[in-house]
Amino acid sequence: MYVTYFEIGRVEALRAVGLALEDLKVEGFQFVVTKLEVRFRKAASAGEDLEIHTGVTEFGRASSGWAQHIMRGKDRIATSQVTAAITDSHGKPTRPPAFIFERLESLRVES
Repeated sequence: MYVTYFEIGRVEALRAVGLALEDLKVEGFQFVVTKLEVRFRKAASAGEDLEIHTGVTEFGRASSGWAQHIMRGKDRIATSQVTAAITDSHGKPTRPPAFIFERLESLRVES
């Protein structure tokens, strides 16, 4: 369940900065998760109000690092560290145009 929430958090964060996945696909780019580390701290139940916090911690030539956490009120119930490659439409890692990193910069957080 938490992994799905984290994926939704990344997709919505990208959309919020003008990098909707469907638009990136038209441009010939995609984000592909290459590493995912999740730490479960507390259980969540159906119907609870949860907040997913998402930020970018680092940029590589054709990748980005993401830090995420899920909050229930003031309780941090799960954390995630993600590495996502940026690939072309054939799945080959590629350096994206500058506008992608410029928009991701607005999601920057300290790791």
